[in-house]
Amino acid sequence: MQRIAIYTRTLDPEFRPYIKDLVQLLNKFELQLVIYEPSLEALKDLIEGQIEYSVFTSFKDLENGADFLVSIGGDGTLLDSTLLVRNTGIPIVGINTGRLGFLARIALEKLGEELEGLVKGNFEIEERTLIKLDSPANLFPEYNYALNELTIHKKDTTSMVKIHTYVNKEFLNTYWADGLIISTPTGSTAYSLSVGGPIVYPGSNNFIITPVAPHNLNVRPIVLPDSSTIQLKVEGRAEEFLVSLDSRTQTIDPNVELEVKKNDFSIKLLVLPNSSFLKTIRNKMNWGFDLRN
Repeated sequence: MQRIAIYTRTLDPEFRPYIKDLVQLLNKFELQLVIYEPSLEALKDLIEGQIEYSVFTSFKDLENGADFLVSIGGDGTLLDSTLLVRNTGIPIVGINTGRLGFLARIALEKLGEELEGLVKGNFEIEERTLIKLDSPANLFPEYNYALNELTIHKKDTTSMVKIHTYVNKEFLNTYWADGLIISTPTGSTAYSLSVGGPIVYPGSNNFIITPVAPHNLNVRPIVLPDSSTIQLKVEGRAEEFLVSLDSRTQTIDPNVELEVKKNDFSIKLLVLPNSSFLKTIRNKMNWGFDLRN
């Protein structure tokens, strides 16, 4: 019997009928269900008396095994789910109740056929690189990695931040900007894309350094091999700055030195036959369509 883990943050009323159908499908396929305990508040009235389930509270509870984890929400919810699987090797698949959905690719209207494909093993697995942060301050003691990006950003709205950047201890540039993004190929379609960074194909083994509103107009994004180690030193007039790993943020003082490199484990994403990266990009970016009229 397959064991399926489920994670969600919240569930808007408009999506509840779809999730009710999901529960019926899980029951039909006789799947063993294990739900993240904080997610029960959003799901309990939909599953009570409909299907048997157990709960998990951390990645340690999943070490006994799960065939895959279903993330119900948008891309942000899927990013959260990486903290639940960690280095267990459990693949993640996203049911998209968000807006854009580069990562959460299962559309609600195709839920039945896609789930049936999953149960029958009709999918591929993509390995996605994580970015890792090391710092003397141990800013993210448990979760010092990110699937999308690391970001340094000014905390107030006035002065710029000054970021001295080195690659393998060789000086690259000093960025005067509102911030700096170091993203994985997965994160190239997230924050980095919104500030002019390139789209990078998953599995390309790269990091992308993209400035946020740079003061010097000749500064452009740069793509580096992910075997690189990137050192950052932050300066500025402000007394505090922000550093983020995906959606998790900490405050840092000036002159803090950060080191960014490839994480020692990756995240697995389930990819369905009709949801390739190229197809997702075409659909989300409206490529191949004449939109001039």
